[in-house]
Amino acid sequence: MTYQYNFKDALAASERIHWRVEDLIGGDKRLDFSRPFMPESFARTETLTFLSAHQRQVLNQIRGHSYLYLFGLVEEFILPFVLDHARSQLSGDDYRVRALLQFAGEEAKHIHLFHRFREDFLAGFGMPIDVIGPPEAIARAVLDHEPLAVALVILHLEWMTQRHYLDSIRDDAGICPQFKSLLKHHWMEEAQHAKLDTLMVASLAEGQDQAALSRALDGYLDIGSILDGGLVQQLAFELDAFERATGRELSRLERSRTEAVQRQAMRWTFLGSGMTHPNFLASLDAMDPALRTRMESVAPAFC
Repeated sequence: MTYQYNFKDALAASERIHWRVEDLIGGDKRLDFSRPFMPESFARTETLTFLSAHQRQVLNQIRGHSYLYLFGLVEEFILPFVLDHARSQLSGDDYRVRALLQFAGEEAKHIHLFHRFREDFLAGFGMPIDVIGPPEAIARAVLDHEPLAVALVILHLEWMTQRHYLDSIRDDAGICPQFKSLLKHHWMEEAQHAKLDTLMVASLAEGQDQAALSRALDGYLDIGSILDGGLVQQLAFELDAFERATGRELSRLERSRTEAVQRQAMRWTFLGSGMTHPNFLASLDAMDPALRTRMESVAPAFC
């Protein structure tokens, strides 16, 4: 498949984007806890009508905290993977090398960005929230898979980020402006990363036979299973934090209902929205149409 993307144009676009972490957070730039942080399409709290409006907003904000943490977590394996891929290209096309190194540098900046926003969240929220990890252990488990499988996961995440901002966040006037600013600036750079990772996936898939491509998708799905299991534990931590923050102890029936709704919300946010992105599916189709067909049969469970 021929893509409309190339390393030279992606590099030029990245170099036109100028922002620093320090420009987005700190001083009078603080999260506004009088507003929700996540769009309802991700948070899915409004259907939990047994909770008060305030309690639903607290749960929404806790989901925002998990978004900050989990994005920082996945950047922890994206950065070393891109660096390793760039290292193997050092004697190749100059634009490719520079674009991949720019990609890696921006991912390092994103780790810092999500860390700083999470620090601001915890200072404003007033109590700790447990998280899955440590990130280094999860990164090792992901990077233990073959390169094409990992590249597919990264491609999923890059297109997922595009969908989050463009479909659900950009036009939502109700969420915290500071949280929205974070997601906008993250999206600006990830827009180029999605193109670069599309090229990286195509390069890694080139020359591989059908069996090898199928194994790569197996690896992608295995990594997805690891991440899905992490979401289950993170949700349990979220609900514990919700009860501490609000003083509202959920009944067994209420907790079961909240878990069911929030489980599917988290699955859509981090898994389904990437699995079903048209550009992600197009990359699978370009590798082997059978891979796209297989993905389309798996994805509905995560939507």
